Amino acid sequence: MKQHGFGFAAPQGTSTQNTSAQDSGEHDLMPPIKLIRGYLSEAQQTALLEEADAYPLSRPVIKVYGKQHAIPRTQVWFGDEGCDYLYSGLFINALPWPKYARLLQQKLKRDFGLNANGVLVNRYADGNESMGWHSDDEPEIAIGSDIASVTLGATRDFFIRHKSSHHKISISLESGDLLLMQWPMQKEWEHSLPKRMKVMEPRLNFTFRALIKDFHKQIAKD
Repeated sequence: MKQHGFGFAAPQGTSTQNTSAQDSGEHDLMPPIKLIRGYLSEAQQTALLEEADAYPLSRPVIKVYGKQHAIPRTQVWFGDEGCDYLYSGLFINALPWPKYARLLQQKLKRDFGLNANGVLVNRYADGNESMGWHSDDEPEIAIGSDIASVTLGATRDFFIRHKSSHHKISISLESGDLLLMQWPMQKEWEHSLPKRMKVMEPRLNFTFRALIKDFHKQIAKD
């Protein structure tokens, strides 16, 4: 696969896999994903990690099963104008793109034709911080669009579970890896990042999504 850097040379030794799931072998059911190991070079990872030190991360309170909870991680949403995001009762205004996050968005478009116009950055301080089971299926996400997830920092287990059969697989995501979650994964599968108490280092995750521009403004008019 030909890759395009964003100001750096393309990484060496990159490998692409349609899936990198490990399960019991009892099922042929597999999610529509593509895992690219080492998608980002060390220089690209460093640029993003250093930039992220200045991100305005916050720990918002969301509603889960009718109760208010602070999320077990910190986050920030960057995107094009009009690409605001609503999930779990939390409305997030899109902040302007930082330099290297924007360059990564452009790289994903060149390499895979990904038309993302926003990115959710989640920071997990250590293995005590996590993400519960969910699907990225909010109505403002463009139907038929893929979602790209880039990992930086600590290696963490990523679980994927089929919604009807509950068949579950796990993937170990390492720094610099890219996981493409292709349509219709969000419709048929859910995913999570469980706690791992032995992990002491932070992990950053950049999840690039394609939103319907001005979706919430249109909803407000109707």
